[in-house]
Amino acid sequence: MADGQRETEDTARSLATSVLSGLDELTDVLVSVIGDQNPGYQLLDVVPRDDLWRSCHDNLRRVLQLVGRGADGDAEDCYDAARATGRRRAEQQLPLDDVLRSFRIGGRLVWQALTDQARATGHVLDDAMLDLATRVWEVVDAISAQVALAYHAAERSFVRADEQRRASLWEGLLQGRAVDAGFAYEAGRTLRLPVSGPYVVVAAAGSGDDEATEPLGTALEERGSASAWQSRADVLVGLVSLPGRDVAGVVAAVGSMLAVQAGVSLVVDGLAGVHVAYRQAVLAMRTVPPGRVEVVCLAERLPEALLLSSPELTESLQQNWLRGLLDLGGDERDLLLETLSTWVRTGGSATRSAQVLHCHRNTVLNRIHRIEGLIEQRLTGGDLSLELALVVRALPFLPPPRVP
Repeated sequence: MADGQRETEDTARSLATSVLSGLDELTDVLVSVIGDQNPGYQLLDVVPRDDLWRSCHDNLRRVLQLVGRGADGDAEDCYDAARATGRRRAEQQLPLDDVLRSFRIGGRLVWQALTDQARATGHVLDDAMLDLATRVWEVVDAISAQVALAYHAAERSFVRADEQRRASLWEGLLQGRAVDAGFAYEAGRTLRLPVSGPYVVVAAAGSGDDEATEPLGTALEERGSASAWQSRADVLVGLVSLPGRDVAGVVAAVGSMLAVQAGVSLVVDGLAGVHVAYRQAVLAMRTVPPGRVEVVCLAERLPEALLLSSPELTESLQQNWLRGLLDLGGDERDLLLETLSTWVRTGGSATRSAQVLHCHRNTVLNRIHRIEGLIEQRLTGGDLSLELALVVRALPFLPPPRVP
């Protein structure tokens, strides 16, 4: 080792050891200076004074040990206090800038203490002190980096834990656990929603993203409805509080923000009914025909929902009423199904059906006679069957024509 370097090492070791002997007094000074020069600690008031004192004490000790150690030995074992401080301040939600500002204040105080001790000895070389100054700030920078790493790691851990907790609460809500008053209270507190009062659930196709849900939540809030949203594997779920029972307003808000198939449940009472409303919303969403973008209320799609809830019944009705019509292929099948649907919706009126289909009433009647022959059922000369009305409701969900 060169003489100059040896002089720096000896100086650093001697001064650091001397300053360490008055560590408690130095800690008191640092805590006081932080209170004066770093107002974040006082304004937020999240770090107890004894916690701050212990943290300052431990980190000052490690800084002085590293300064005195110099190039000798591994510094890794001296970062424990810095990492502990970073984790604790993240837990306390003290901004990282305030934390690092305190370390810079501590660095200045350490340098001042070292220079005061050097003057007291009266024989320290200027070159050695310049080298020592560089070493002090290198140590402070290294310590600060460890603080930041620990702080960010803790933040990520807290975010993951919070996301897992919210996801667990959502799953509990959708599975009916909110019938327990304690669970309902915790879910409402976490999601910032009322426990009681009217609710609807929204189910929208696709998992969604924050870019869509944040403005959607704002739009609903402007209508007086608090909401919370959760992305699941293939559906975006929303809980919407309805103080005024304005279901139409929810439909309008969702439709203005989401260009997807979506369903809105019946109104239920409080978070305890969310699991029922969730199933209803998904069912309502399924009543939107494939390829269409629409937001629908279950209250307006009950026949379709009932048919989708019982595929065996739907298939039986289709086979009983559509028979040979389903065996057709190509354009004729689509044309006759459209005519049948219009015929039922207009109550069996050839004139009104012709207006809707933009053709002559005789054309409509010819098609109806063709359908009657295929399905072996009378469609004229009497009231239309309720079963036929249900079958027509299910037409959008028919499977594609069989390929011959």
